[in-house]
Amino acid sequence: MIEIDNVVLNDVEKGFSLPPKPELLTHLHELLQSSEPELGQIADLIATDVATSAAVLKVINSSSYGFSRTITDIRQAVMFLGLNSVTHLVTGFLLKQAFDQSRCCISLERFWDTANEISEVAMIIGRKIPVKIPLESLHMLGLFHDAGIPAMALKFDDYANVLSCANSNYDMLLVEQEEAIYSTNHATIGYFLANSWNLPKPICKLILRHHDMEFFKENHDIEHVCTMATLKMAEHLVQVNKRFVSVPDWAYIKTDVLHVLELDEDAYQDIKDDVEEIFN
Repeated sequence: MIEIDNVVLNDVEKGFSLPPKPELLTHLHELLQSSEPELGQIADLIATDVATSAAVLKVINSSSYGFSRTITDIRQAVMFLGLNSVTHLVTGFLLKQAFDQSRCCISLERFWDTANEISEVAMIIGRKIPVKIPLESLHMLGLFHDAGIPAMALKFDDYANVLSCANSNYDMLLVEQEEAIYSTNHATIGYFLANSWNLPKPICKLILRHHDMEFFKENHDIEHVCTMATLKMAEHLVQVNKRFVSVPDWAYIKTDVLHVLELDEDAYQDIKDDVEEIFN
């Protein structure tokens, strides 16, 4: 089991220049801390940032959410989805804007395209499994789970080579290769980033452990373990459709994932077929 303590976090903070939480998100969290948050006040705050508002509405009106009517403004979005869901969407968009491509040795556009695909596939899975998981949690985890990767690419000039090697070498997980070279890994860095942006604690812990082979052998809250299982299936299905090969850990966790999600092989194949249609 992966553990992390304040000593590790302090070392990370000293060694990495992680993007600070944006002012908009800080004000949003302040409003959410009040005993009775005002929906209108929160909607007005989000609406002050045109790009963020447009991005949130684009996600909400996508097929992943499946609303029968078009949501045209942030007030409607807050009313339909609730404060937590909209906050998750705002956070996801702002994170994507927080990294500077000019200082990064990997393509951020390609990275976020893949993160978006994993997020969308996770929500598709979430709508088809017997256990109900909040779609906003799947969306947020899908976007954030690998956010340590661009942070590593900002810190280490040779990181693109490590990532390229990991994409062609399935004998060792990326986190293992990172540990061997940098004595840290993107899951740990992502955990710190998620904490500093005040993401929900369960999401932070899932980010930290999303490459931990022992996770499914332990007892966890049903929603949390299903969220992790959905993420791992989404990672696998996106990888299969883009690179025609499974993610390195899928062979070890597939049985556990299907068991947790209450899926038999036929149900899994149905979901796999649905996802293939997106990429064709």
